[in-house]
Amino acid sequence: MELNRKNIVNLPINRLFLLLFIIGVTILIGCKVSYSFSGASISPQVKSVSIQYFQNRAPLVQPGLSQYITDALIDKCKAQTNLGFINGIGDVNFEGEINDYNTRPLTVAADARAAMNRFTIAVKVKFTNAVEPELSFEQIFSRYEDYDSNLDLSQVEKELSDKIIEMIVEDIFNQAFVNW
Repeated sequence: MELNRKNIVNLPINRLFLLLFIIGVTILIGCKVSYSFSGASISPQVKSVSIQYFQNRAPLVQPGLSQYITDALIDKCKAQTNLGFINGIGDVNFEGEINDYNTRPLTVAADARAAMNRFTIAVKVKFTNAVEPELSFEQIFSRYEDYDSNLDLSQVEKELSDKIIEMIVEDIFNQAFVNW
């Protein structure tokens, strides 16, 4: 084989590319990274999730709220993760209860009537991560919406509870899976 100038110049570049390729493959094989468009950071070892029924233990019980919150959390996890759902206890498990559901006056007008009311829902959640126990937590998630006191709660309850539950479920999901 005759070495000319072109072969000599390309020889070190070819070796450099080969070396970079080997380093790149080695790094990719050695790293475990999980990607998600939702921002969720879930260990690749976590394969299953379970969500227990959230009992309503609030002083004021709204029928159907337990099922609504449980279903909303299930829907969020199905939409934002690739985890399999199981009925028993999964690699990650959610359980909890609704512990507050109330409305109270927020501000008082000049005539001693409430000008605004605050509608609050609070949910106590126990999240257990069997794969990474340090990420487990027990926490109360509470959100509220204010509404005009000229309106009866029954007029705005559905709309406000939908907003509040959406925010609470987002908070629960973020606390469990979005580790910023």
